[in-house]
Amino acid sequence: MKELLKAIPPGERDGRIAAQLDPKCLPAHVAIIMDGNGRWARQRNYPRLLGHKAGIASVKTITEACAQLGLEALTLYAFSVENWKRPRHEVEGLWRLLRYYLRRELPNLMRNEIQLVAIGRLELLPTPVQAELQYAAEKTAKNRGMRLNLAINYGGRTEILDAVNAIIENARAEGNLDVLEINEEAISSHLYTAGLKDPDLLIRTSGEMRVSNFLLWQIAYAELYVTDTLWPDFTRTQLLEALLDYQNRERRFGGLSRNALPSVDGASLLLEEEEALELPLV
Repeated sequence: MKELLKAIPPGERDGRIAAQLDPKCLPAHVAIIMDGNGRWARQRNYPRLLGHKAGIASVKTITEACAQLGLEALTLYAFSVENWKRPRHEVEGLWRLLRYYLRRELPNLMRNEIQLVAIGRLELLPTPVQAELQYAAEKTAKNRGMRLNLAINYGGRTEILDAVNAIIENARAEGNLDVLEINEEAISSHLYTAGLKDPDLLIRTSGEMRVSNFLLWQIAYAELYVTDTLWPDFTRTQLLEALLDYQNRERRFGGLSRNALPSVDGASLLLEEEEALELPLV
């Protein structure tokens, strides 16, 4: 948090918003569905690839801001398993932009102590893209700051399938297939994000009200924040506003709100009402 405040010039709005944040209540893990690059380009009569290129600036800004805030992890939805359906020239352009980003931003990742990890079915990516991702991952592996997950050729359903299949294969190799029992802990430990805390906050830009097959297992109790802002226009200001909104919520994880818990007198009254109705107490 201190690093972010130092990076904001005096008098800027971002400083006023950041000052309202409680450093002790920041999300450990933020996930973002970066949507709206194509619409941003269409509104300006630009080719779609220019929209994706403009989105790279937001990736840099948001990644640095999250690292300066001291978050443990940031997961960005960069390319889904469904995105292969897009025109070939757009997909190939996306791979060129990704390689450009990795080369250009590696010094910034190192300076900010960011560890870069790619998650998804990476073996299906073009060989040059795999090589660039592996190089960046190896170079940043010893960094001790925030972990940046790039979800590439990623799908929430395929991730769960891969986890279950890995559990089965391990059991088969160990000769334990007949007694195999799959539980939540086993699945979590075989996900692409194994070892990380689940996202506390999921942000989606461009106003679409869906999760688009992203981190389906991990976002079970994440707070959702949807903004109409298109991804290339999503700045540090919008990020801070999302975090402030997050801190104004009460996370119950299936329990009751603190305000909903009965007082001692309220509990007694509840017992009297149940007895009057002859309801069994459980």
